[in-house]
Amino acid sequence: MATIYYDDDAHLAHLDGATIAVIGYGSQGHAHALNAKESGMNVVVGLRPESASWAQAEAAGLRVMSVAEAAAAGDLVMVLLPDEVQGRVYREEIAPHLEPGNALMFAHGFNVVFHQVVPPDGVDVVMVAPKGPGHIVRRVYTEGGGVPCLLAVHQDATGTAHQRGLAYAKAIGGTRGGVLATTFQEETETDLFGEQAVLCGGVTELMQAGFETLVEAGYQPEVAYFECVHEMKLIVDLIYEGGFERMRYSVSNTAEYGDYVSGPRVIGPQVKAEMRGVLRDIQTGAFAREFLLENQVGQPRLKAQRAATSATQVAEVGARLRKMMPFISGKPK
Repeated sequence: MATIYYDDDAHLAHLDGATIAVIGYGSQGHAHALNAKESGMNVVVGLRPESASWAQAEAAGLRVMSVAEAAAAGDLVMVLLPDEVQGRVYREEIAPHLEPGNALMFAHGFNVVFHQVVPPDGVDVVMVAPKGPGHIVRRVYTEGGGVPCLLAVHQDATGTAHQRGLAYAKAIGGTRGGVLATTFQEETETDLFGEQAVLCGGVTELMQAGFETLVEAGYQPEVAYFECVHEMKLIVDLIYEGGFERMRYSVSNTAEYGDYVSGPRVIGPQVKAEMRGVLRDIQTGAFAREFLLENQVGQPRLKAQRAATSATQVAEVGARLRKMMPFISGKPK
């Protein structure tokens, strides 16, 4: 049974007198920094001097300094940079300024699990990982709620790593939604697998295959888009609210029966076998090595795939249809 902590289990007193250095001011960085500041914490933000986010953070009332200066100032250093740059920035600008008793913190375990970050003895190493994008972490906090988080302790040098991690989670709103105890390895491997096999890779490939199947059979692309892409939000929202049962209760009997009959034909044993292969690549570090190499040589595959995706019919049709729906916010440019 999972261990879940809530507001009454966490105490901000464990952060009394501490300075929290948030390294990065992107999706997660801005949410962590602002939420913690509004919870009464002393927060500084570490950025590259040329960062476009520098002025944004200052305009939000935050104290901004270089990464090295923030790392030196912070008692808790939360690293919220992209996975592919964390290792280099850590070695060059953070590690030289860590002192015994500090806490080195992450929102994803990738770099610790795959040894791109090797923490020194004497510092706590903790993960507080909100299970939602940063803009949701921020919005839900301002509304009085909180996005659930995962908490893991990789190294407890002070004997208070768990308590400090819980206090940090409370400062960003996580204990309002619940904080589930895990490990760095479990979070990293399940997070990578979920993204690749289901949430991002699996879902987009499934939607595109459905769209192409209907178009190749002679149906209008616009209708195919609505049926295989646009309506996905309706289904996911129902599952989010009440699981598969609520979704199946809410759709028609025809849809529910088709779900049971046709779903296993599309997502059959061969798909699960491929998923096991994806998981093996993650567990062995093969995916991590490939991803890090991709970034070392300038992201050729990533850039080519982005261009190829933008050139697909489903992308063109979707962009055109979204312009007809002014109620949709956050439309890609």
